[in-house]
Amino acid sequence: MLPEVFGGKQKEKVGEIWFAPPKAIAPALLVKYLFTSEKLSVQVHPNDRQARRQGAPVGKEECWYILAAEPDAVLGIGLTKEVSPTKLHAAVACGQIEQLIDWKPVKPGDLFYVPAGTIHAIGPGIQLIEVQQNSDITYRLYDYGRPRELHLDDAISVATPAPYDMKNYRETVPDQSAKLVDGPHFRLFQVVGDDHDILTATVAGEWQVIPLEGKVTARGKTISTGGCGLCTKVSEIDLSKNIRCLIACTMK
Repeated sequence: MLPEVFGGKQKEKVGEIWFAPPKAIAPALLVKYLFTSEKLSVQVHPNDRQARRQGAPVGKEECWYILAAEPDAVLGIGLTKEVSPTKLHAAVACGQIEQLIDWKPVKPGDLFYVPAGTIHAIGPGIQLIEVQQNSDITYRLYDYGRPRELHLDDAISVATPAPYDMKNYRETVPDQSAKLVDGPHFRLFQVVGDDHDILTATVAGEWQVIPLEGKVTARGKTISTGGCGLCTKVSEIDLSKNIRCLIACTMK
């Protein structure tokens, strides 16, 4: 079931909502809302260099901002211990990869940055916002027996079969503005109220605005909760009606 801001109950399952700009615009970043009712597949993404070898323009690094989570909700991120590619392959073949993944409990306000190469999966009962490099290159490592294509060789060739670096985790404070991600591919800010000061020292060619509470105006268009606005200058963002929002921007 979707949150009310997206229409509530639907006839069909909806796993994600993502924001597509007009065809003439090719943004560097992509914003998604994800809603899980079951475990999503175990995946890994390549970095820019690895993606270009496969003919893709960029790789995929992303971050997750947890909006809501059921009491026992977990994310799979990294492994419980470092293993060799051979042992990783064997764990997948024997159906033991789930036991090797580090399943971490989550709560609203948690922020996980997911570097390329990180083995990851999202468990059920979670609502989150994902900000990522605008790339659809994904290698599926394991899918719980569901009849979908796996990309085992590609996945293992780019995976970092090791524990997640908790330096990439952050517990946010709802009533405080903060820089949540600072590169290497994008920055992400939590902005409370009309706090333009946190943004003014940043130079970027692209800004994406995601209201969490209240409204934000981006390039003259009012964006409400559940929406996403795109602009090219920080001066085009009006926070006068903002309560709390996320703002992502490219590195420059």
